[in-house]
Amino acid sequence: MLPDLGKYTLPVLAAYASMFVLIGGLILVSLRNAKKSKATLARLEANRKSK
Repeated sequence: MLPDLGKYTLPVLAAYASMFVLIGGLILVSLRNAKKSKATLARLEANRKSK
């Protein structure tokens, strides 16, 4: 199913693989930061309501 890339097969596939790894890492970091921010916001709102 892959097109014939000739002598460039390995570099092209390595570029695609590294792109998927980097994008996956960015997604994971973004999800982790969103979870932290949500927890911080909930804590700050709880402190605000208790005052």
